[in-house]
Amino acid sequence: MNDLVPSTSPRDMTWARRKQALARVWRELRHDRAGFVSLVVLLGFGLVALSAPLIADRSLLLAAAGRNNPDLASPSAQFLLGTDDIGRDVLAQLVWGSRVSLFIGIFATVVAVVIGSVVGLVAGYVKGKVATVLLAIDEFFLVVPFLPLAIVLAVILGRSPVTLAIVIGITSWAGSARLVRAQVLTLSERAYVERARALGAGTWQIIFRHVLPGVTPLIIANATLIVPGAILTESTLSFLGFGDRLSPSWGKLLDGAQSSGSITLNAWWYYLPPGLCIIAVVLAFTLFGRALERIFDPRLAGR
Repeated sequence: MNDLVPSTSPRDMTWARRKQALARVWRELRHDRAGFVSLVVLLGFGLVALSAPLIADRSLLLAAAGRNNPDLASPSAQFLLGTDDIGRDVLAQLVWGSRVSLFIGIFATVVAVVIGSVVGLVAGYVKGKVATVLLAIDEFFLVVPFLPLAIVLAVILGRSPVTLAIVIGITSWAGSARLVRAQVLTLSERAYVERARALGAGTWQIIFRHVLPGVTPLIIANATLIVPGAILTESTLSFLGFGDRLSPSWGKLLDGAQSSGSITLNAWWYYLPPGLCIIAVVLAFTLFGRALERIFDPRLAGR
């Protein structure tokens, strides 16, 4: 009697290929010095943001917390990063501000990627009036300056962190949609898509089961490049006074430093740390995104 050899199901084969792809990405990322260092930096900021309640008590953010402290005191053993213009601990604001800035940056990126991916997939695969309308909307958001539009939406919709993230995401998806659409136009002519179409697969089935997996690496790499723009936009809005006054953020710290005259008073501990944090996170996300681009697209490896 012959032994029966268990057959591997298509789902198991798919998961095996995905595990191999993830292992390859991790292996190449470890050998990319800039990308790996950027990942470590981002994980460090994420750990600080998650550990904010353990590092500094949230009550230190209240105005009443600085009533017995000296104003604009330089760094010391008691205040490692000094105090602000009303005596609050700058380190506590910096740590809790990382939560707000990273949350807005990541949440806004999710909103932008979801909208941009759906619009790009539909506009790239579906032809006719639907694609024309979607491209017209995309061109509108590309042409209109996003910062004034974001300011108007923030004033109308509100200034909470969630609202700011949605506003930034709504104004940042157009470029992502263009990239996804360009890739979809190429994938829609591939043999396996033509075969699925000939076998009677529906439009949405082809888009989500055959086209979307092909553009997923591009979406992931592009998402890491949207985050720094979202963080910079949040910092700009907060610096201009359009952020949430009840939630700390790095942009709000810079706004407070500027309004209190800390630059002219040479109180560097008030404006330099949040500025350096913004630069570090933006640079880390950018380098990490470029590393993913090189991994997902071998043609960029030599550039």
